[in-house]
Amino acid sequence: MLDVRRLRLLRELARRGTIAAVAEALAFSPSAVSQQLGVLEREAGLPLLERTGRRVRLTPAGEDLVRHAEAVLERLERAEADLAEARTGLAGALRVGSFPTATRAIVPAALITLARRHPRLEPMVCETDPAAVAHALRAGDLDVALVHEYDFVPAPREPGLTTEPLYGEAMYLAAPAAPVAPAGTPEEAGRDQGAVLRTHAEAPWITATPGTLCHAMTVRACQAAGFTPRVRHQVDEFATVLALVAAGQGVAVVPQLGITGADRAVGLTRLLMERRTQLAFRSGAGAHPAVAAFGAALRAAVPAELASPRAEARHNSRTAPRPCTFDDPDGSDQSGV
Repeated sequence: MLDVRRLRLLRELARRGTIAAVAEALAFSPSAVSQQLGVLEREAGLPLLERTGRRVRLTPAGEDLVRHAEAVLERLERAEADLAEARTGLAGALRVGSFPTATRAIVPAALITLARRHPRLEPMVCETDPAAVAHALRAGDLDVALVHEYDFVPAPREPGLTTEPLYGEAMYLAAPAAPVAPAGTPEEAGRDQGAVLRTHAEAPWITATPGTLCHAMTVRACQAAGFTPRVRHQVDEFATVLALVAAGQGVAVVPQLGITGADRAVGLTRLLMERRTQLAFRSGAGAHPAVAAFGAALRAAVPAELASPRAEARHNSRTAPRPCTFDDPDGSDQSGV
């Protein structure tokens, strides 16, 4: 009989590529991981791994077993959800990952609703880069998480995880206002997005730090408009980005939740782009009462203006949650705010 804990190690090895990375992620020693994978090979009765330099590659039999492991682990999540549903009331810890703007603007109201409906449930929020969410969920460090993706940043599926759409945000070009626009009244773009961006092709740009979704989104949107932005400042926090724009230090692209309290010296032009936020969890865990309760509380907390027509159309067109898709195809980290 194959041991499910060893199957989990094999799946992590398939995703991370080295025994050292698996050991670090799951708080094992490398020797312990190697030993357990050796036992799994003996249980399977044929080689599952082959070494290529410092990395370990799965044999065809190993890849096939990983696919079975994904199915087994998903069934176990569903079994746990069924058992939790059979118990009376929700109680205990629920480990939640979130990125900063959602933590500030959406999560507090959701926690109030959750506390009122399920007072014995103890949500524990940890700000987590979207890049780190997949590993944290698979390792069991998180139970559920908020992640996001942008237009212009394609996202491949994330095995073993599922997402459900929550809301979409409009994107804005932030530039020094001339004349000064009323605070909190974004200008609606009546022009082609590429033309709006090309207007500032020679200006200095403010982006997030390299390796983040936010940075990739800005660079790719500008490249689609026909130029590469000349980056002057690299800042991850949107309030600071807007302060730099107000100081005349450059222009930037920011999401709707990032423009709260924008300075009157900042002009905002709406773009034909969107940031989409999803709820992510391990495949099979969507029916878990605690995960479902948190998702319901989040949806109740989303302001009506964030449910854009594009997001609603996508949500209504889905008949089931889709595979999780929040890693960058270039393999770079994708933290986000």
